[in-house]
Amino acid sequence: MDEPQGAAPRWCSCRVPDEAGGDHGHRPGISRRQALGGLTAAGALALAGWPGTAEAAAPGRRPESDVTITVMGTSDLHSNAVNWDYYKDAAYSDSAGNVVGLARVSSLVKRIRAARGRERTLLFDAGDTIQGTPLGFYYATVEPITKTGLTHPMALQMNAIGFDAVALGNHEFNYGLPFLNKWISQMDAPVLAANAVHAGTDRPAFRPYIIKRMRVPGHPPIRVGLLGLTNPGVAIWDKANVSGKLDFLDLVETAKKWVPIVRAQGVDVMVVSAHAGDSGLSSYTGDIPVENASAMVAQQVPGIDAILFGHAHIDVPQRFVTNEATGETVVMSEPKCWGERLSVFDLTLRRERGRWKVVGKSATTVNTNTVEEDPALAGLVKKQHDAVVAYVNQVVATSTEEMSAAESCWKDTAILDYVNAVQTAKVTEAVAGTEYASLPVLSIAAPFSRAATFPAGKVTIKDIAGLYIYDNTLLASVLTGAQIKDYLEYSARYYKQVAAGDAVDPASWTNAHNLPDYNYDQFSGVTYDIDIAQAEGSRIRDLAFNGTAVADDQKFVVAVNNYRQSGGGGFPHISTAPVVYNAQVAIREAIVAYASAAGTIDPASFHVANWRLVRDGTPVF
Repeated sequence: MDEPQGAAPRWCSCRVPDEAGGDHGHRPGISRRQALGGLTAAGALALAGWPGTAEAAAPGRRPESDVTITVMGTSDLHSNAVNWDYYKDAAYSDSAGNVVGLARVSSLVKRIRAARGRERTLLFDAGDTIQGTPLGFYYATVEPITKTGLTHPMALQMNAIGFDAVALGNHEFNYGLPFLNKWISQMDAPVLAANAVHAGTDRPAFRPYIIKRMRVPGHPPIRVGLLGLTNPGVAIWDKANVSGKLDFLDLVETAKKWVPIVRAQGVDVMVVSAHAGDSGLSSYTGDIPVENASAMVAQQVPGIDAILFGHAHIDVPQRFVTNEATGETVVMSEPKCWGERLSVFDLTLRRERGRWKVVGKSATTVNTNTVEEDPALAGLVKKQHDAVVAYVNQVVATSTEEMSAAESCWKDTAILDYVNAVQTAKVTEAVAGTEYASLPVLSIAAPFSRAATFPAGKVTIKDIAGLYIYDNTLLASVLTGAQIKDYLEYSARYYKQVAAGDAVDPASWTNAHNLPDYNYDQFSGVTYDIDIAQAEGSRIRDLAFNGTAVADDQKFVVAVNNYRQSGGGGFPHISTAPVVYNAQVAIREAIVAYASAAGTIDPASFHVANWRLVRDGTPVF
């Protein structure tokens, strides 16, 4: 769940690439000028790193009976259908020249199919398809496909392109199982997740694998197996949607079970599509299986030829992993995210003793800025896209002044206080008349996007969406004063230790331990100092409520989002604290409703600078 800072805001809690491209230290993409300035499509693809011919993919003298098949792969599309930034109300762009959208991917897929032959190619996806932009949010919550019966725009496009199979990502579960099942029913391609099982059983809740028969003229059929694996973190991140319904098993153990089953059916090539990064690390603790386990699958599970993986939003053109049991190499590739890249695997097969055998493997990623958008794919979703553009540009309130989140990672800012004001008001209203009505209500918010701003004057839905970029819902739990102190100490790990006499450079103090901004929580309703000159665990000073020191046993109702309450980020106490409110209210929608009802956003009515950074007791600012 790492998210580099300074990134364009997206509605996704996975890693977000920075403007440098977020690449994995590999070959950069070509510039848009190079790609579109008179080059042929084949020339542009070649510059982007794709060999373009079977001979180039499998260099050296090969028997005429050898056949090279091409497996293309996308991942982490995150409801990017076209090259559009709904927050800026303009075509997407970044300093690296990247473009986004499945309509761009479609153009590449068509070029590669034309170059190789349709019968020699397959197209898979590794998950996180239906959530991530206002487009995904709109058709899940504003005009949900479960009520309208309309086909989801991502299903429309994927069906038109002709995906052969799609694996489930963790964000597929964000909108609940009925919504997910509706989307699956609209997909022509099989949707796979072998390790998502019915709760308390080992029975897959979704299709675990497929076998595709490729008929290359002049050759016996080639059978390709694909196993789909999703992310175990779903059990934490979407606990409210899946608890008691689904369990999520270890990727390695699941692959060890299913790869031999698929192999036993006579497949010639075994591919895995895994929504899991390749680092072997997890963003969570506890007994949940490893989050980023795709390379572990390659290393520990015999019989796999290639792995398409995702979740980390990194450009990994080609990585080889040696299987510890067989000594065979597995080729892996991750196509970044949002449709910025397309992974292309070339697998060469040879007939030996009446069977196909994989004798050559390679992979690369191709930059989608090398082609123009497929007009047919863009046109397919134009009506839906236009509806979302109109929606996000609706004015909901007037702000008395400009507010910015640029300094919200080291200062108490009005724009983040607005989130806390809305959450506090909603929870206070909800607990009125209950046994918790006498308890003080506090609120937690984190700086999701440093780029968020409310302009002076008209504030639109897209402005609010740029501030609250995730599809979280609001809950409230009861915490004690001692637990709040522990929680704040844990949050304060976000800062590096800085001596009192060092230069004031707050941007260099943040993100210690590679903690993303969204894992730096700030409380409203209590006052406190964070002494960053002190060691971790000893930084929270003068924690008080209404001017009086908070007692260890003092109780508070705390407004919190579902991601944090379910254990996301590993913050202490909150996931086990008693829940006193959970009406499944979307926080972004609550902010829109609150702003609309008030009509005016005036920081004087809600901004309270209740926390500050200090060094040896001296305020930094």
